Amino acid sequence: MAKTNMNMLSGSLWDKIFIFAIPLAITGVIQQIFNATDVAIVGHYVGKHAMAAVGCNTPVVALMVNLFIGIALGINVVSAGFIGLNDREKISRTVHTGYAVVLVLSIFISAVAILCSSYIMGLLNVPSELMDQASLYFKIIMAGLPLTAVYNCGAAVFASHGDTRTPLLCLTIAGIINVVLNIFFITCLNMKVEGVAIATVAASAVSALMLIFFLRKDETFSFSLRQFTPDRAIMNRILKIGLPASLQGMVFSLSNTCIQSAINSLGADVMAASAAAFNIEILVYFLLNSFGQAATTFIGQNYAVGNIKRCFEITRVCLWQNMILTLLLSGFLLYFARTFLLLFTDDPDVIEIGRLRLMFILLPEGINVLLEVMSGAMRGYGRSLTPAMMALAGICGIRIIWVYTVFSRSPDFAVLMTCYPVSWFFTTLAIIIAYIRFKNRHLIPLTVKQHG
Repeated sequence: MAKTNMNMLSGSLWDKIFIFAIPLAITGVIQQIFNATDVAIVGHYVGKHAMAAVGCNTPVVALMVNLFIGIALGINVVSAGFIGLNDREKISRTVHTGYAVVLVLSIFISAVAILCSSYIMGLLNVPSELMDQASLYFKIIMAGLPLTAVYNCGAAVFASHGDTRTPLLCLTIAGIINVVLNIFFITCLNMKVEGVAIATVAASAVSALMLIFFLRKDETFSFSLRQFTPDRAIMNRILKIGLPASLQGMVFSLSNTCIQSAINSLGADVMAASAAAFNIEILVYFLLNSFGQAATTFIGQNYAVGNIKRCFEITRVCLWQNMILTLLLSGFLLYFARTFLLLFTDDPDVIEIGRLRLMFILLPEGINVLLEVMSGAMRGYGRSLTPAMMALAGICGIRIIWVYTVFSRSPDFAVLMTCYPVSWFFTTLAIIIAYIRFKNRHLIPLTVKQHG
């Protein structure tokens, strides 16, 4: 592989942040295609009940995956700091410690999730006619959870020194394999939900193994399968940043799981429509989230060497680029909403419900830009707990209260969807206030001291 290290400590930022974030966003999109392909293929070849069975798993699967995305972010920040200091020994220790933590934890959670699958399906209020298919899909996907966790860990390691293209290459190849296997299992072997689940796990294995192969070739990290002994001090630093980030991601998924339970109570058409719309709207989330991760990584390196003014500039650039691109993509998806929904189903009732959901989610996405970039910046400074706690109260708290109060009194789909923009608004307001206070109390005094 050609060297793809990026100098984040000097030079222009507009081009570097863009080059970093866009492959990261595309990587997220391709990863989501795993699930979107499952939903689309079973929707067309098996039926809307199978489509609903696959789709209703999305929030709870995301809940599990977000735990490891958060830990991977902790690995990213710690590794980026050591890269900024050019401490090669600690870079290597960070990578090996991160992989050790991810492997042990993912295997444990995978086993627990499989054992508790029936209970989890019950919590989701999955209708009895969908229970067997939904549970089978969930068990197979959870069996492959360690593979997804290993991929996310490796992607975070590469991103810590500016390489977001290698993970994209691995996932692109895996995505093609996933589509081919989906079609083969469904059309040739007459499988149903188990076929698309097995295809997704197989593709995850390919992406994880390819990334490990390239990691071993990269001299920056000195990665070896024989050096998996964790460093306790580095592990604590990873978990200090990673666990709150995991909590924040899991809070989003937990609240969405609660909303999914409410959606399931509205019937198979609403379940299928939400599954289809989710796989469209999530494309915007991956874009805006990629700039949040860019803020984390770039600030992580620059904060480690004390370059505070550059950290401020990084935040501004991420906000502007993110806002412009997010609003453009949201408008494009809304304009062609019916066309995109037809990729998943030709049922007119399902399409209309899906269009309604997309309007509630995509129109206020500008608020989410502020939420993601400010949260990402705070994590780059090592303040991961603050945005996590605010997300717990503002995202999870508001949405759960909304479901059990407002929605329970008016069980209408539009009423349910209103909880998304409401929760985004109040959480974003709180995080902006927290960021300004942190900047005024801790960061500006540092710049004054540096130039005093």
